Amino acid sequence: MNHNIEKKAADNIRALAIAMVEKAKSGHPGGAMGGADFLHVLYTEYIKFDPSDMEWIFRDRFFMDAGHLSALLYAQYYLLGHYEKSDLENFRQWESVTPGHPEVDVKRGIENTSGPLGQGHVMGIGAAIAAKFLAARFTGLFDHKIYGFITDGGIQEEISQGAGRIAGHLGLNNFIMFYDSNNVQLSSMTDEVTTEDTAKKYEAWGWNVLTIDAHNYIEIKKALDFANAQTEKPTLIIGNTIMGKGCVTAQGEMYEGECELHGKPIGATKADFTKTLLNLGANPEDPFAKFEAVDAYYQTVLAEKRQEAATKKEAYKNWENQNPALAQKLNAFFSGKTPELDFGSIIQKNNAATRDASASVLSYLAEKVENMIVSSADLSNSDKTDGFLKKTTVLQKNNFKGAFLQAGVAELTMAAIANGMALHGGVIPVVATFFVFSDYMKPAIRLSAIQELPVKYVWTHDSFRVGEDGPTHQPIEQEAQIRLVEKIKNHSGRQSFLALRPADAIETSVAWEMAMQNTTTPTGLILSRQEISSIPTQGDAYTAASQAKKGGYLVKKISQPDITLVANGSEVATLLDAATILEKETALKINVASVISEGLFRNQSIEYQESIIPSNQLTFGLTAGLPVNLQALVGSRGKVFGLEHFGYSAPAQVLDEKFGFTSHNIANEIKNYLSEQNYSTQK
Repeated sequence: MNHNIEKKAADNIRALAIAMVEKAKSGHPGGAMGGADFLHVLYTEYIKFDPSDMEWIFRDRFFMDAGHLSALLYAQYYLLGHYEKSDLENFRQWESVTPGHPEVDVKRGIENTSGPLGQGHVMGIGAAIAAKFLAARFTGLFDHKIYGFITDGGIQEEISQGAGRIAGHLGLNNFIMFYDSNNVQLSSMTDEVTTEDTAKKYEAWGWNVLTIDAHNYIEIKKALDFANAQTEKPTLIIGNTIMGKGCVTAQGEMYEGECELHGKPIGATKADFTKTLLNLGANPEDPFAKFEAVDAYYQTVLAEKRQEAATKKEAYKNWENQNPALAQKLNAFFSGKTPELDFGSIIQKNNAATRDASASVLSYLAEKVENMIVSSADLSNSDKTDGFLKKTTVLQKNNFKGAFLQAGVAELTMAAIANGMALHGGVIPVVATFFVFSDYMKPAIRLSAIQELPVKYVWTHDSFRVGEDGPTHQPIEQEAQIRLVEKIKNHSGRQSFLALRPADAIETSVAWEMAMQNTTTPTGLILSRQEISSIPTQGDAYTAASQAKKGGYLVKKISQPDITLVANGSEVATLLDAATILEKETALKINVASVISEGLFRNQSIEYQESIIPSNQLTFGLTAGLPVNLQALVGSRGKVFGLEHFGYSAPAQVLDEKFGFTSHNIANEIKNYLSEQNYSTQK
């Protein structure tokens, strides 16, 4: 290979990166300059993709962890023809396709929204798991590689520990990660922050580790050749690079490796922007230009990529002709659709905890949905995902025929892995833990919502009724947090998250049906540990509960009611009991609404919403969490009884008594509310 063209290409990337940052007056140029050599070699000689079909499912995938290095990605992809010159000139600007941190845009080569440091490479590991899962079902097809790019910040983020452990444990030889090690962080040098031996850490997790000079093209290629040949382990390539590689001062003196080059335009440092462009071989009058020789080289590379992809596509077409049933299944997997499912046929026990009801659904899905991967954070026997596990096996090194990932105690890692699975495509990821531990998952939940990924979250132990486990394990404010995400619109203009808290076992089956049908956004199922009284119905219970698909419906209905009681989850049964007490003691006519999802309910017509919760009528809400959970539903005239404090350690029944969550006390609270409203309850 002509190392001269390689250096020219890398210098072109460097020049483009600093030009973007300089024009935007914002960004991170130094790391982009350091990583340019590796990325150029990776994309021109190793990553397999089809420039004319960027969504080709058998492509290699590149997951960027260091989102602040977006200028590096955009410059590289500009040379590959994915972006126009004007796109780079509008870096970080309104409605630009080159935002300050990469946002998933597969048609231009961006596989993931990087988000906070640490999550990008974990999504890559999730994609590698998905590829292994599919390879075990479609022999010889899914042999592609997943590449990651991480920096010191991502290595330091705690999520990297869970990811490193899981990737090593599973022997993900299809995952190759480049660690851009330049000894510089945003506000300090790296040695001021850490003295750990990164290589030994990853080796202890079961990785291959290589350390190279990442400005030496021979060493880069040897490392990538080695990594691509591995059969047992993931590989970490520690690339020693120079922050701000190629920067010079106004006097023409080299000015590299400095902290200030990390996070501001070159012109705002002791380096000189124009002189640096000249040093890199760029034209200061046209800093966004492709070097002529580099452009010609990339055209040759792109032609080769298209030919390689065409050859593989032809081989796939032959396979498809020979295996029509498998090909149909593969297409179905990647369509995102599920097979025909009859959730109404699932037998549910009366008065069951909704986590147990979920287990019944998962047991059914394990036999019906072949591309579902369920994960649990060391809680499968408590969050009841063992309903799925009993019908399959655990994913293991060299054996991905099962469909259950025992993630260990790593909620955030598990959730980010699920995002990566969804980004890869072909699988339906489900993750489970206690609801209170959703706090650990919030950054990944947010990226699920932003990226519009149909991840299914199962959260059990949904209230203070966890009881003896005490206040640290009793979710009080978690539902309010999740409901806030429901209120946010994604960039497609849709509700960005669907949160479902079913009122009984049958509603749980309906909630799972809603989750499986939601293929455009993430869904969270919030489930009880304790048993819940079944909602009394006339006729078919599943048909009645299916009204929950509108987000809210009346589980008790009477014409011209005096008051409407509103809840979700286990509190619906408490309100029904309270309504029975009140109707015996008073002349009140009472409706009771189960609102499984406020976000979905608010998407219904105003007429429908008014038919369930009239805005001009007395309304009382009951929630085991913060009152804000229901305040928007009951309105300014309504009242919500909830918790405004943390819980205590005691049996659930004791806490119900102490906190006032008994049907008799709630009946009295409703009477007090009516008295405050000067409403007579006399017969």
